Amino acid sequence: MKIYLDNAATTPIDKEVLKVMVEVMDNYYGNPSSIHSHGREVRTLVEKARKSVATLLKTAPSNIFFTSGGTEADNTAIRSAVRDFELTHAITSKIEHHAVLHTLEMLENTGVIKLSYVNVDEKGNIDYAHLEELLTANERSLVSLMHANNELGTLTDIESVGEVCEKYNAIFHTDTVQTMGHYPHDLSTLKAHFVVCSAHKLHGPKGVGFLFVNPAVKIKPLLYGGAQERNMRGGTENVYGIVGLAKALELAYADMDLHKNHIQDLKNYMKEALQKAIPTIDFNGETDADKSLYTVLNVRFPKMDMADMLLFNLDINGISASGGSACSSGSNIGSHVLTAIGGNPGHPSIRFSFSKFNTKEEIDYTVEKVKEVFAKASLS
Repeated sequence: MKIYLDNAATTPIDKEVLKVMVEVMDNYYGNPSSIHSHGREVRTLVEKARKSVATLLKTAPSNIFFTSGGTEADNTAIRSAVRDFELTHAITSKIEHHAVLHTLEMLENTGVIKLSYVNVDEKGNIDYAHLEELLTANERSLVSLMHANNELGTLTDIESVGEVCEKYNAIFHTDTVQTMGHYPHDLSTLKAHFVVCSAHKLHGPKGVGFLFVNPAVKIKPLLYGGAQERNMRGGTENVYGIVGLAKALELAYADMDLHKNHIQDLKNYMKEALQKAIPTIDFNGETDADKSLYTVLNVRFPKMDMADMLLFNLDINGISASGGSACSSGSNIGSHVLTAIGGNPGHPSIRFSFSKFNTKEEIDYTVEKVKEVFAKASLS
């Protein structure tokens, strides 16, 4: 039996998405920058996809710029904002995705900015009072905080962050890669300057995403080379990917409540089953439905021998998930997120992440195998 429970890393592509992509591959091959009929046909597909994305997110098509994915979108937002607004201070947290952390660290290491970290608690919750203190104590800042942590699942109230950023005239970038297509986003009211998406996190293709740029701000490109994306991103567009992204987001919004309820039920079911099977386990991050991303459950196991073999043995049993532990002192191996929330490096953790395609039968099998593997590891 093969079971895929690593959907926070990437999701299987939806057959409806694949269908529209193949149709475009079969019938449309012109360069969208060309002025002849073949090019104009393809340009129409790109702009139709842009309009579809914008309509779902309640913004104007001119605010959506297609990228190669979330990492490029994050880099564009952060590096362009710092450069074009001449910012010398940025605020983030130590549990952000490396696309954000490494970019900001590079800017700090090269002397471009001073970087401050907002406090987070043992479950990955942002200290909103500390965020305001940092904004008060520094000149105009860039604030970069993700909507949902990709390892823990803990949600950040980006509406509140947006409000406090507006109060202090800060530029607000939020990595919404894990929540785009899983929660509704109203970009007409959200006080964020930059929002990002990566299609492969919502049953779309890899290698494509987008950056939302609030019309209240203007930035220059990160990538030069052509006039594509209204002079904002050089390079011939990934037409098949863009069409697939728009279809994936359309499908996500069409059945969002249905999928959310199904996946939340699976998460609750697995949590309860694991607690019964192994009473000594605990969970990293928030797990309550109103505080946690419903697609992620991060399980923390007691100390055991052969902890590093836990995930390997699950893989042998056909179960795909992600593992990790807090980084040991002096070591770069492990999870920077678990380290930042004070995780014990002796406790192995496994992140199970779900999609609309998972079933309770798969959860039952997984829990049984986890119980067996844990028992063997403990005995050894």
